[in-house]
Amino acid sequence: MANLPIGLIALIIVSVLIYLGLLHRVLDRMRLTDKAALIILGLILVGGFIDLPLRVANLTLAINVGGALVPIGLAIYLIVKADLMQEKARAVVGALITGAVVFSVGTFLFTGLREPAGRFAVVDIIYVYPIVAAIIAYAVGRSRRAAWVAATMGVLFADVIHGARLAATGLTGVVNFGGAGAFDVVILAGILAVLLAEIVGEIRERLQGGPSKDRDKVTLAALKTPGEKGENSDEK
Repeated sequence: MANLPIGLIALIIVSVLIYLGLLHRVLDRMRLTDKAALIILGLILVGGFIDLPLRVANLTLAINVGGALVPIGLAIYLIVKADLMQEKARAVVGALITGAVVFSVGTFLFTGLREPAGRFAVVDIIYVYPIVAAIIAYAVGRSRRAAWVAATMGVLFADVIHGARLAATGLTGVVNFGGAGAFDVVILAGILAVLLAEIVGEIRERLQGGPSKDRDKVTLAALKTPGEKGENSDEK
């Protein structure tokens, strides 16, 4: 991770934006307060330097606290807080599809069947994985919450597939879950997925003339301006 600090840089930038109150609306839609978001980012930053070793058969699993355990905890929270079963389902299915795509990209494009380095080795995979994961995650997840879950859990699921493949071959080795370069991929994938969801979602809302009426009531209430809230309270 020391050689690839892009994930840490991204976390610091997001932390500053949250502290300045520039991401308040995004956090509202993800059911997070500014304080809770900063605490989570702090745990990811500190936990990024902590790996928990676990020996399983012929493999050593290095489970990173900041790159794996904290994102998993946040993903579970976001799934539980989602009111619609469709959103929960999209998040889970999105994670599975994202993981399969990310694993396939790394296995068949950047490893290559004939060329050891793969046909696209000229491109740093640290930038490819997050972009692929973010696009697939948003396309399936659609909402901010589901996109974050699908992107981060998808990358970790790709590591699970990789570990299972190594275990099946009987080879010894170390599998990093959310650690080393994977830390940067998990964090960037989650941030890019939410950013994509925010940009596309904002464009769709403007084209539709406002938030969709089929959204859950809590999210719609959070998006209303103080004036609109006051009008509604007077009506009651």
